[in-house]
Amino acid sequence: MTATTSTPVRPHSASAEIPEVPLTTEGYSVLHQMMRFRRTAWRALPEATRSAIAREAEAALGEMEEKPAGAGPAGQSALFSLIGHKGDLMFVHFRNSFADLNQAELKLANLQLNDYLEPTTSYLSIIELGLYDSTLKIYKELTDQGIQPHSDQWKAEIECKLNRHREAMHPRLFPEIPPNRYICFYPMDRKRGEDKNWYTLPIEERARQMNDHGMVGRRYSGEVKQIITGSIGFDDWEWGVDLFADDPLVFKKLIYEMRFDHVSAVYALFGQFYVGVRCPAAALEKLLSGELPK
Repeated sequence: MTATTSTPVRPHSASAEIPEVPLTTEGYSVLHQMMRFRRTAWRALPEATRSAIAREAEAALGEMEEKPAGAGPAGQSALFSLIGHKGDLMFVHFRNSFADLNQAELKLANLQLNDYLEPTTSYLSIIELGLYDSTLKIYKELTDQGIQPHSDQWKAEIECKLNRHREAMHPRLFPEIPPNRYICFYPMDRKRGEDKNWYTLPIEERARQMNDHGMVGRRYSGEVKQIITGSIGFDDWEWGVDLFADDPLVFKKLIYEMRFDHVSAVYALFGQFYVGVRCPAAALEKLLSGELPK
């Protein structure tokens, strides 16, 4: 039976007894807020009032934009001017917890500027590193030692190994928001249909396909920064993808090339794409007046 069928039969072997769920490590909690700017109401305000509201928002966003030095992984926020009809502004927040994300949300909601913003959508997720290759090695090592899957000893051993991985991958789990001029954000799923179902493939086959998938992204190293966030149980899709680059053309080239690898061609579903231009907090008033900061 081929790897693309929905109900593959795994051989009866020691590896068939290992769990099917790959291990992951998690970092920052992430919130994307897409907003529409009520420009007609804004223009009706006196110029002095607009300026005062903008300065208040610039000060608040400026504090959120800066990652406190020496304060550990406190997180930060960034503002983007969206291109197209799906919204005017997008706020991206990296924080230590969902509670901290909610606090960032409340801080924005309490600004006078919020009276002129209308949410169009949002996305809640958490930075995630998938560990397919490491998972297979860890599971095999533990089963070879005769440790029963899901036992207390099994869980303790896995947590110990994940802790070491978290320490090694700390910069990737708790990154700064890349300073590149452009962002491309989109959510995605793996198919779970009757004909093609990613979750019925053996873990070994999923690991192989994900390795091939990752090789495409590595070819764009240096041109684009990619941050993957997990959202199963948090939002309507399974993952969120943020791409950052100084030339937006690389988004098209990378995503187009990835469509040709097996895991994307057969098992991927994509949501709406949001493309924006980075706007420093200090230039918010200029942006609201209709001029994109350089």
